[in-house]
Amino acid sequence: MAGAKRALITGASRGIGAAIARGLAEDGYAVILNYRSRDDEAEAVRASIEAAGGEASLCRFDVVDGAAAEAALEGLLAADPRPIGVLVNNAGVNDDVPFPAMSREQWSRVITTTLDGFYNVTRPLVMPMVRARWGRIVNVASISGVIGNRGQVNYSAAKAGLIGATKALAQEMAKRKVTVNAVAPGPIETDMLEGAPLEHILKAIPMRRVGTVDEVAGAVRFLCSDSAAYITGQVLGISGGLG
Repeated sequence: MAGAKRALITGASRGIGAAIARGLAEDGYAVILNYRSRDDEAEAVRASIEAAGGEASLCRFDVVDGAAAEAALEGLLAADPRPIGVLVNNAGVNDDVPFPAMSREQWSRVITTTLDGFYNVTRPLVMPMVRARWGRIVNVASISGVIGNRGQVNYSAAKAGLIGATKALAQEMAKRKVTVNAVAPGPIETDMLEGAPLEHILKAIPMRRVGTVDEVAGAVRFLCSDSAAYITGQVLGISGGLG
């Protein structure tokens, strides 16, 4: 079934998004790499997928820009008869600061990227999935949205909101064979950890290590598979026991 479908991954030019794109390409999906500005990195991901025998294309737009997202998605749907059966909402940003010092811009940027981004990308693709009677939506949340985290009131709020949206949309889509789930990574070896107090972080993780992008991608690949057809509205922690 995967070979006849396309998969769109937002924020796919690096880190977790790139790993998810590579994994879904291995599973036979024609992957569409969304990204906002990093042309060279997105092209490198595309090239690596094609070198491994997969199919990949680039689709540059900012998920926060509703008009740009709608236009891009309309173009994707019109240009290729293959359905976009998988959507992975991975795009997100963090801007950590203690709440009393948090500016309105820091609050809004993090919230809108995650929640407006979810709305702008997901809404145009839901009805095509319903008509196809098959779909997989996976939202990349965070353990911070489950248990909270100091210095991340904005990020925790955004990811908690994404988890709420996941559970609600799952109920709406369940009868239509469209599953909606979330993954909640803990600390993962990406550039988001740069400058973080790693020694302190590791003490809080029962496994005493950070995760890898491929471990997150593996969970997403499972949720996108036919084996996960009876799983919806769930939040899968990928956190080494944290939370």
